[in-house]
Amino acid sequence: MTRTEATDLPLDRAIIEILTRSDGKTLSAPEIAQTIAHDGDWHDLLVPIRREAIALALAGRLVIYRKGKPADPNDFRGVYRLGLPRHD
Repeated sequence: MTRTEATDLPLDRAIIEILTRSDGKTLSAPEIAQTIAHDGDWHDLLVPIRREAIALALAGRLVIYRKGKPADPNDFRGVYRLGLPRHD
């Protein structure tokens, strides 16, 4: 997905689209923000991405990882990564 395509989507859809194209890898919030930001100023996206990630995790659409393990969306701190749910 190009940066232009990502910025044309609502944030929740952009996050899912970016993760879908990550070949099953997890991504950090800054990696997602950098893909979405078209002008290079991605820092302001970190809080909204975290907010959307929590909502998407609670809906079962993505998984929040902390130290390589799934984290409770309602109670996690620090560095985290996002990934799509595994269906294996």
